Amino acid sequence: MFGLMVRFTCKDESAAAAFDDLVARTGELIRVNEPGTVVYAVHRVDGRPLERIFYELYRDRAAFDEHESKDYVKVFLAERDQHLSSVEVDWLDLVAAKGVDVEH
Repeated sequence: MFGLMVRFTCKDESAAAAFDDLVARTGELIRVNEPGTVVYAVHRVDGRPLERIFYELYRDRAAFDEHESKDYVKVFLAERDQHLSSVEVDWLDLVAAKGVDVEH
């Protein structure tokens, strides 16, 4: 299992709405086309309307690399920065889990 958590902070409310639209379009393509993407969840942060947290789990590093190679992900990466004031990425090393098939 390979994962990451990303905290995005949008520039303003208009940028947050545009970012959410970009996320929705990209997320649907991920859901339909990526069997190696186990979890791709996007959250609004309670009390912080400009923040979004992505939680992503992939079957393995190869599945993540496949995700990153998709044209729609490249479009997302190219377009997202116009809406954002900051991006923070945490790479995750799975220790224990419930609800996913975990190989160690």
